[in-house]
Parts: sequence; structure tokens; C-alpha cells
Amino acid sequence: MGKVTGFLEYHRVKEAYEPIDARLKHYHEFVQELTVEQARVQGARCMDCGVPFCNSGCPVSNLIPDWNDLVYSDDWRRAIDALHATNNFPEFTGRICPAPCEAACTLNLTDEPVGIKSIERAIIDRAWQEGWVAPQPPPFRTGKRVAVIGSGPAGLAAAQQLARAGHDVTVFEKNDRVGGLLRYGIPDFKLEKDLIDRRVRQMEAEGVTFRTGVLVGALPEGSTVTNLARETVSPEELRQKFDAVLLAGGAEQPRDLPVPGRDLKGVHFAMEFLPQQNRVNAGDHLPEQLHAGGKHVIVIGGGDTGSDCMGTSHRHGAAHVTQFELLPMPPERENKPLTWPYWPYKLRTSSSHEEGGEREFAIATKEFLGEDGHVVGIKTVRVEWQGGKMVEVEGSEEVLPTDLVLLAMGFVSPVGSVLETFGVNRDQRGNAQATTEERGGYATNVAGVFAAGDMRRGQSLVVWAIREGRQAARAVDEFLMGGSDLPR
Repeated sequence: MGKVTGFLEYHRVKEAYEPIDARLKHYHEFVQELTVEQARVQGARCMDCGVPFCNSGCPVSNLIPDWNDLVYSDDWRRAIDALHATNNFPEFTGRICPAPCEAACTLNLTDEPVGIKSIERAIIDRAWQEGWVAPQPPPFRTGKRVAVIGSGPAGLAAAQQLARAGHDVTVFEKNDRVGGLLRYGIPDFKLEKDLIDRRVRQMEAEGVTFRTGVLVGALPEGSTVTNLARETVSPEELRQKFDAVLLAGGAEQPRDLPVPGRDLKGVHFAMEFLPQQNRVNAGDHLPEQLHAGGKHVIVIGGGDTGSDCMGTSHRHGAAHVTQFELLPMPPERENKPLTWPYWPYKLRTSSSHEEGGEREFAIATKEFLGEDGHVVGIKTVRVEWQGGKMVEVEGSEEVLPTDLVLLAMGFVSPVGSVLETFGVNRDQRGNAQATTEERGGYATNVAGVFAAGDMRRGQSLVVWAIREGRQAARAVDEFLMGGSDLPR
């Protein structure tokens, strides 16, 4: 714990944001990190809860009370060791995790949880600055070879753990840069990509080999999934050359909206729009970039991806941005006696929402309207939910003008053709079928082929991907060596 009376003496302090008019002029991160003293004060607020619900609320089981106390005690060197004990990449989660740990914090009962996420970021950023994050090459090599397919958070976490266990690990990425959806799904203003690059350098020093621009298996014809591959490798070739294969790609099959007018120009998936801006930020020249500048943009989908589309559209200089959500507007404050310490259902306002635009709830799309083959409007209807069923509100139809529609309704599964080429069985949701049991977990029906992250569980959080990558690494190590010293 922190200071015995800290939670009584100090209030929660949030990280500040750069002013809106300034941050809309660039694509860099704009969150202003806590000072050392602010972080110490937040650490002091950590209580002697008895049962640390924050720890169980965190998918990677971070040792939160431990490093809160270490920060309060100004022992930052040991704090990063405690943080790295459960999380390979706290600089990612310290920026983009929704922080279920804070929802589970006992102080959240009074709406003032410990600023766990901000402390996590402060620890890892200082650790990099001080040179405390260094390669950890294994003391010996096993001679076993592992192929990891996908370089998102699950693949990176698994690759690092397996390399530290002494295996020769090769990560295959179909795009031109490492990072998966961290690289080409999350806007730079939320996660700058040099954070990925320095981890890649660390992992290369630990023995991990990265092969970018390599597609493993096949994508269906006409797929909208970002694919910058220059060569293709077959599953058969991988299984011949490697002792184990881990499928750790993202859930990249987007949910579509099959209404009249869907084929009009100007109606795109969010993951056609967002990766292009990231590539431009990285220096790529895209003469036909999807751009929201001067346009009336409608984003269909109320989650994080939709919010990212709003923030990017604001930076493009969109004339107006509206976000649609099919469900009713959630309450501004959750029913804590009912939900705590679990993740609550409540209205969440992101930094992109604060930058402008509108949010419409309980609204459905009936048709896209076009002129000369391009979308110019969208026909909507208000809906109500009765007995768990959606019912249209009579007389509520409306036509709104739009020049660009971005579909951000989530992802239904990984791309099925990748799993098919490996012969991996899929569950009812189209994900790779594998359990998370301590023995035999993450193994698919194909001998020596494992699956983790979005590939196994479907669309989820970065922190869940890291957890699954770490656990899958242990499962692969046990398969290869008959046992494992890797943490689970």
C-alpha cells in the first residue's frame, strides 16, 4: 500500500491534455504525463484493501499495490521490475488500456480511484529514460524454432517470452512495419509508433527475427484488410521449418452493414480509413488517401474505433462529424452497488468526443442515398428496445447529408481463410478453437499449431492480447520442452 492515510489526504489527479485547438493541428500524443511528485501522491492514495480488486480486475494481473507503494517510496527502479513481471509492454497499456483496474479500485466507490494507468505510464516512461529497459537475451539456446504469425500485442508478447526461454523465434507480419493493429489500427495521437520501434529493437537484441511484408496463408479476393505483403509463405512450409507455430493475428474481419446503397463510393470500413493516416504519418505517399477534409462525416459505431475515426476526421478538417450508436445512451454514472468491482455500463466520453462533433444514440441506418454513384445522404430511423428487441419508432425516419461514411461496428472474427489454410477448427464465432486451460491450453486441433489473442478470443483489448500471448508462450514452451519456467 501507499501512505496509510493517503486516500484521505489526497484527491485523484488526472493527466492533463494539450488544448484542443493546439492538438488538432498534429498527430502526436497530447496527454501530459504526471510529474514525479504527482505520481508519488497518486501512489500514496493506494489503500490497504485486504483484497486488491485492482489486481483481479487487470487481465494481466498487474502487481498494482506493489508498484504503487514503490512509486510512493520513490523506488522507481524496483517499480519497473514489478511492472514488467506481469506486462511486457506497459507503455502500450499505460496509454490505450481502458483501465478495468481503476473500475475495480476500492476508491472507485467514491468516484476517485487511484490513477493506476497514469502511474503505470510514468513508471515505464521513466524506466526508458533512465536506461533501465535493456535486452534480456537467454543464457542458453534450446535449438527449437517457433514461428509467430502476427506482430500485434499478442504476437510480440509471445515472441519475447519464447525468445527469453531460449527458442529461435521468427515473427511474420504481412504489412511493411511491425506492430499489427497497434501500428495500423490505433491513431498516432493515442500511441506514437516509435514506442513500438524501440521494443522491436530490444526484441531483436534478444534474438527475435522479424520478417515483414510476408503473408502466411491467403486472404480472400476483394478483402479490405490492410495487406502490404510482398511475398507469401504457405502453412506447410512453416510447419516443415519450425517446431511450433503460434497464430496471433488480429480480428480483422469487420462487421458490415448490408443495407441498400452499401456499394456507393464514399462508404468505407473504418480500417480502410485509419491505417492510411498512420501510413502517411510514417512518411508513405498515398495519392488516393481517404480524407475527411471539408466533408460531412458519419461514423457508424459507438466504440473506440468509431471514436478514433472522429479524432482523425477532426484533424483532417472535416466540416462536421456525427457518430451513430444503435443502443440507447448509457447512464452517465453506473449503479456501483450493482456493478463494482466489475467493468460498468456507463457513458464514456473520449478525448476525440471532446474535440467536437455529435453523438446520436438509439439510431439505425436504413439506406445510403447516392448521386452519380457517390453517397450524398443516409436514411435513418430512431429505435427503441423492447423486451430485448429493437423496434423502429414510427414517424422518426430522417435523411442526413453526408459525403463520407465510416463503418466502425466492430470485428466479427479473424480472417477465416488464414485459419482454413492451416486446417484449424473454428468456434461458432469464427475464431480459432482452443482453450485457455493450464494444461493443453492455446493448442488447436493441428499438432504443433497454437492460437492466442484476437485470433482465439475475437476482438478484444490490447491488455487481453498481452495476457494471451504470455500464456500461449508458456504453452508452446511446455509443448517443446516438456515443461516451462515461464510465468502464466
